[in-house]
Amino acid sequence: MSRRSRVEAAAYRMRHHVLNMGQAQGQGYVGQALDAADILAAVYADQLRYRADDPEWEGRDRFLLSTGHYAIGHYAALAEAGIVPVAELETYGSDDSRLPMSGMSTYTPGMEISGGSLGHGLTIAVGTALGLRHQGSPARVFNFLSDGELDEGSTWEAAMGAHHHQLGNLTAIVDINALQADGKTDSVLRTEPVADKWAACGWFVQRIDGNDVAALLAAFDAAAAQAVPEGQPSVILCDTRIGRGVPLLEDREKAHFMRIEEHEWQICREQLTAGYEGDTK
Repeated sequence: MSRRSRVEAAAYRMRHHVLNMGQAQGQGYVGQALDAADILAAVYADQLRYRADDPEWEGRDRFLLSTGHYAIGHYAALAEAGIVPVAELETYGSDDSRLPMSGMSTYTPGMEISGGSLGHGLTIAVGTALGLRHQGSPARVFNFLSDGELDEGSTWEAAMGAHHHQLGNLTAIVDINALQADGKTDSVLRTEPVADKWAACGWFVQRIDGNDVAALLAAFDAAAAQAVPEGQPSVILCDTRIGRGVPLLEDREKAHFMRIEEHEWQICREQLTAGYEGDTK
């Protein structure tokens, strides 16, 4: 199986995991998890160095989920990676589960930071990347952000800090789905021209279709090619579509936090399966 096929198959299975977890609660940040599945699959199935049986392995690459509400998608990736048992996904959001609705590093294996107020992930990533460099570690740091987080001043302070310290071991990934809690991103606080802003902060910038696996792999390869302990940090801006892979959800008007009727879950699964043409194994 080719790299692309392997990642596409992982993303397909992850989307099914997301639907199964979402049904357990009847609602949640399902749309974001579906739109980010290709990105997370590319990271975990192709880029990240980790040991499934030792999530705290010192030599691991770090993946920091700044957007804690995307945890449902991250859990699907951790299950595909073998870090969290697939069967455990059934406990999502329940009392005493290791898989709370917002990511918590104290609960979940493989979850490096806790979610909460947005805008802190890149700051933590900068400190992590700097610390790893001081330790002489070859590990890389990947930080997943949302376009809504670009409203936060702390994100841009961190972006400038990463360039100042020449953190070539840091790659930021921004999910640009054009939607946040208060409405469309461009109506809340316009961030365009977003690529120019990252470039002005000194980053190596790529903007791609975040639901195109071939484009994702090419972008990650380009970032990896210049990932040195001291050099230019990288950012991959990923344009995505909320609910990707499930037409019923792609067209939802209120899609930031979805409430999905019980009879609709099976329709979602059928649409996801109908739109996938690859090998699921």
